[in-house]
Amino acid sequence: MSDALQIALGALEGLLSSSVFVLALFIGFCMLFGLTKLVKTAGNGAVVKSLDETITHKSMVYLTPGAPRGPADQLRSPELLEAAAARK
Repeated sequence: MSDALQIALGALEGLLSSSVFVLALFIGFCMLFGLTKLVKTAGNGAVVKSLDETITHKSMVYLTPGAPRGPADQLRSPELLEAAAARK
């Protein structure tokens, strides 16, 4: 019985150690190459975020969460405003 237990524990240890290794390798790869996307490129970097940034050589300026989105602002639709008023 002890031999079967040792074999099972050895197999479990091998499976867990290889899983941890592959997971650490994957997370490390994603972190290393994912951080390059956060750098402002302004058209001259190796990462092309948008065609506009490549052509104009200016970094993109993104809207703030509270900025109006034009005539069809989905965050301020009549249905959502009525539902918010009904909750109050």
